[in-house]
Amino acid sequence: MSRTRIAIQRLTYYTASSATTRSQFQCLTRASLPFLFHPPRHSSSAPKHDPLGGADELYPIGDVDFKPITGWRQSMAKLKMLIALPWKRLRYGTVLTMKLRGQISDQLKVRFSPGLSLPQICDNFFKATYDPRIAGIYLHIDILNCGWAKVEEIRRHILNFRKSGKFIVAYVPSCREKEYYIACACEEIYAPPSAYFSLFGLTVQAQFVRGVLENIGIEPEFERIGKYKSVGDQLTRRTMSEDQHEMLTSLLDNIYTNWLDKVSSARGKKREDIENFINEGVYQVERLKEDGFISDIIYDDEVITRLKERLQVRTNKNLPMVDYRKYSGVRKSTLGLSGGKELIAIIRASGSIRRIESPLSSRSSGIIGEKFIEKIRSVRESNKYKAVIIRIDSPGGDALASDLMWREIRLLAASKPVIASMSDVAASGGYYMAMGAGVIVAESLTLTGSIGVVTGKFNLGKFYEKIGFNKEIISRGRYAELHAAEQRSFRPDEAELFSKSAQHAYKQFRDKTAFSRQMTVEKMEEVAQGRVWTGKDAASHGLIDAIGGLSRAVAIAKMKANIPQDRQVTVVELSRPSPSLPEILSGIGNSLVGVDTTLKELLQDLTFSHEVQARMDGIMFEKLEGYPHANPILALIRDYLGSL
Repeated sequence: MSRTRIAIQRLTYYTASSATTRSQFQCLTRASLPFLFHPPRHSSSAPKHDPLGGADELYPIGDVDFKPITGWRQSMAKLKMLIALPWKRLRYGTVLTMKLRGQISDQLKVRFSPGLSLPQICDNFFKATYDPRIAGIYLHIDILNCGWAKVEEIRRHILNFRKSGKFIVAYVPSCREKEYYIACACEEIYAPPSAYFSLFGLTVQAQFVRGVLENIGIEPEFERIGKYKSVGDQLTRRTMSEDQHEMLTSLLDNIYTNWLDKVSSARGKKREDIENFINEGVYQVERLKEDGFISDIIYDDEVITRLKERLQVRTNKNLPMVDYRKYSGVRKSTLGLSGGKELIAIIRASGSIRRIESPLSSRSSGIIGEKFIEKIRSVRESNKYKAVIIRIDSPGGDALASDLMWREIRLLAASKPVIASMSDVAASGGYYMAMGAGVIVAESLTLTGSIGVVTGKFNLGKFYEKIGFNKEIISRGRYAELHAAEQRSFRPDEAELFSKSAQHAYKQFRDKTAFSRQMTVEKMEEVAQGRVWTGKDAASHGLIDAIGGLSRAVAIAKMKANIPQDRQVTVVELSRPSPSLPEILSGIGNSLVGVDTTLKELLQDLTFSHEVQARMDGIMFEKLEGYPHANPILALIRDYLGSL
């Protein structure tokens, strides 16, 4: 493992530049968070924020330092593999095959759940590194639907696997920038003669629905706080604002620059040569081989033939292979990787944030504040766990739910080390959760920040006229119709109250972020305003502490819990899914269930549209996070109606 230097812990006191601001904030927090003004038992002093997020100075890296299993552990592992159940046994010289394609979830998957699971993909790489029965890995990489942080995590595990000396080859029938980013980390890259390659560069899209709403008689009335908080813009504007253009340009530059740097390093080329190749618009597979972007042009069966030759398997015999799902069932304990006595808990939080569970939602639909808080409290009350990792993959959602979860995470952090690990996105309400942890870890291209809020309603008066619908209200109380009267615009006094309410929610969010990150409110305001940052930029602005993935979060959790880095720990997943019958049916081929779930989620988002939202807008990167074969109109409607 890497350095085991003692990290400088964060002191939990507020450092405002003005006495007035400090006293106002203490009025807000002292009653509800009394423990925050005293260092937690595991703290010593505050960490510094350097431009690299303390990557090498404060915290252990957490990369795999491969050492073969020897001694009695090796003997026990051989015995367990020998007496394993027949369907879990593997021959020596087996090749692990994994198809990386489509959506990749940050949540664990049960046997019949559709799609891929990042935890299980990474777990398979880790097990295969030490499994003496696995000779190498054969990756099929096709069009992926996930963000760059998950891609980075997979790529890191490929590089760690290669430390074992085993081979890993990639087969790419259809390849864009994201797929190639993973493939170039492999030892060899193969493609069929008819492969679809389109390494043409990246774009970012912002879509606006104001014209659509006007055409059907709907007038949006939204209050968004933060000049970069563009959810309101997408509903109220027809074009991109200068602030949104600045933010999206910065995000795209970060991703594109990182791609060029990593690919050029992997292929042993100059960055300028990679960029020139992209700008040529090359799509011929022959050119890709000629210029060293792929190893050879052959079909899948020919790759398998080469693997047989490599492993000295007779041509008339089948190559021993095990697929992703079957190998996911192999336990670490079978391989002598059972871990240590100390337990570290992982609580996963993926999807949109809601305060309570709706009758419309599926069991695995988003983050339900009430259920999340129950898990946090159970861990806080347990003495089993030495530390906790909150794994976040969320664009945010309900501001109240985010605040309630923040409170519980802070309470947990007062009793034991809590590390926030960010996946593709931990922005707005997702960042709100993370800032309650003692240390925040993110990938360099995680989308985070977006410290801002948005709330509003639709004036449906003209729409009601078009369809012949009428609504009349009898009310008592000056502001009783604030949320009820969607058939008319706000009155001036209602609009003023609505604006003040949104401002109040934003200030709470901003001030608690400043407090959690030991910044003055004025300094936090400079990086708030609803702006989305990549993890790398977030580190340089003090919004996160370290760059890395889940393995680094585990290493930091060990350090904070005073567990030596060379001692194994057992990581306990507390978010294992229990799928409902419709989800199981969906996993075995019932596509109608998936459509039904999508519609229900849409209706659920609309049901909660009157509440203040700490939500990041739907930023779509072409060839990054889009659905290349999906209906763009349906995607647009779901994206923006779901952001209300």
